[in-house]
Amino acid sequence: MNSIQESLKHNLRQYGIMAALVLVVVTFNVLTGGRLLWPNNFASLIAQNAYVLILAIGMVMVIVAGHIDLSVGSLVAFIGGVLGWAMYYWHWPWPVAVLLALALGAAVGAWHGFWIAYIRIPAFIVTLAGMLMFRGLAIVIAGFTMAGFDQGFVNISSGALPNFMGYIGGLDVLTMILGIVGVVILIWMQFRARASQIRHGIEPEPMLLLAGKLVVIAAAVLFVTTLLAMSDGGTPIVLVVVGVLIFVYSFVLNRTIFGRHVYAIGGNLNAAILSGINTARTNFLIFVHMGLLAAVAAIVVTSRANAATSTSGQSYELDAIAACFIGGTAVSGGVGRISGAMVGALIMGVLNMGLSIVGVPAAWQQVVKGLVLLAAVALDLVSKQRAKVA
Repeated sequence: MNSIQESLKHNLRQYGIMAALVLVVVTFNVLTGGRLLWPNNFASLIAQNAYVLILAIGMVMVIVAGHIDLSVGSLVAFIGGVLGWAMYYWHWPWPVAVLLALALGAAVGAWHGFWIAYIRIPAFIVTLAGMLMFRGLAIVIAGFTMAGFDQGFVNISSGALPNFMGYIGGLDVLTMILGIVGVVILIWMQFRARASQIRHGIEPEPMLLLAGKLVVIAAAVLFVTTLLAMSDGGTPIVLVVVGVLIFVYSFVLNRTIFGRHVYAIGGNLNAAILSGINTARTNFLIFVHMGLLAAVAAIVVTSRANAATSTSGQSYELDAIAACFIGGTAVSGGVGRISGAMVGALIMGVLNMGLSIVGVPAAWQQVVKGLVLLAAVALDLVSKQRAKVA
């Protein structure tokens, strides 16, 4: 029993975030008369907030390492403008234009990383400069809206996986199979991680608590899967893109040397330097990854709008930062999980959609989101102070 209490205390923040998401969903589903969880509305919720999920993945790495990136919104507009230009004026096939966007995103990330890692200009200043520069370039490139792209490109954000397995009882079979496979993989990975902890002499999470957590997560995944299976399209393609990114970057942060170095730099920079970590190289790569993910977000946003415009990406950096902080990423760095940031992004997305359905004006929606962010950061700081006292 003591081990369970200790584990609950250690993971209280993580469980609290998940409980907050459930509370927000239930509250707005009641306030909207059940409309929030209509299958098509839920599918739209994912599509509308895909850019936040994608940007938050990279922002977690940036914040954990003790930095901040204010440029990602402008990057979405700039890269989206170049992407649109390539398809609209140069008539490039959309897959080639997408590759160009990804390469450009990595190059811009390398530009930021160079100044931050090797010239040692604070990331706040470098990315603030980038925010101004790339918003200006976006206006130059996409001053006139470019619209009407190939349907294959539009399907990235608006399409769904082909329903080649048909329906059973009104449910898309492919979507249900994907959800069940996802649950099985999740359970396997959790037990594999537990076995690894035991082999290395680390006290694992109590089996009873692990089993309870997995039951709750599996039920949530299957509930979401059922909603998507009942929607008009089934599994959105953009959800597959986001899912792959979450899996890849969770592995990178938790299972690779690079990921351990990111946490070490954010936890104690001087100790990381003394232990022989190449901090400059790690910081450089962090921003290369952030630029690459900004490019993915630009592709998704441009695809969803079926247009490239210089006004896209407004305040996206704030949405991504807010998702990370709400999801438990520490303001001081060294602590943060991609899963937490995803929950934070979903909380923001549910607030946006729920408040819109209820009819709350956009100005007051911003007020509510600001209060939620402030409360999340205050809770993080207070819990740390209490831990120090204890």
